[in-house]
Amino acid sequence: MATTLPLYQQIQQHLLDKINSGEWPSHHQIPPEEQLARDFQVSRMTANKAIRDLVQKGYLTRQPGLGTFVTDRKSESSLVEVYNIAEEVRSRGHYYSNKLLICEAIEADDEIALRLGMRLGSRVFHTLILHLENEVPIQLEDRFVNPRWAPDYLDTDFSHHTPNEVLVAEFPITDVEHIVEAVLPDHQAAEWLAIDMMSPCLSMVRRTWSGEQLISYARLLHPGERYKLRSSMHREPT
Repeated sequence: MATTLPLYQQIQQHLLDKINSGEWPSHHQIPPEEQLARDFQVSRMTANKAIRDLVQKGYLTRQPGLGTFVTDRKSESSLVEVYNIAEEVRSRGHYYSNKLLICEAIEADDEIALRLGMRLGSRVFHTLILHLENEVPIQLEDRFVNPRWAPDYLDTDFSHHTPNEVLVAEFPITDVEHIVEAVLPDHQAAEWLAIDMMSPCLSMVRRTWSGEQLISYARLLHPGERYKLRSSMHREPT
């Protein structure tokens, strides 16, 4: 049966099949645009679009003067958008699971009250969840939620729904703030993430708004050797 995919997507599918099958491992150099254009009998512009899209999605990386290579496919998240981590993992064809470590209502301390714009001592919902990809820990999510906006949050079955999924379904994100830094984990975090205490980690502090409401504040910790953050920007030529 003839495919109905646009030509550039046919090229993308060909490249992804090679990558996902393992035939083209990390750092493998893919054929140049000219060869792909000849093989698929398309213009070089079409081949370029196929490659450019996969670069933006993190599958490929360009090295000026050398060519285009398969990226080291660490688990990754976008730095400018907020995605459901379960969907991210599954989109890579991998198995997602999590472990609920803490699920409680607490009183806001100075930091939490400041981050959520609440009074000191206000009631706050708190969850601590370890996210895994193919049974390997990739993120420790320490999240605080304003109960005013999500009164049923702690009743969630987190084995089937991530905090992001639950909150976004009720309160679509309109604004997000990210603060990222490199840190070393404390003893407990290192134990949960199954890493050494001297292993560098990526720490992301995230606050999300829905309209005028500040919904949640989360501290996300990722093992640096297993995770990366991606940011991309596309501008149309002027």
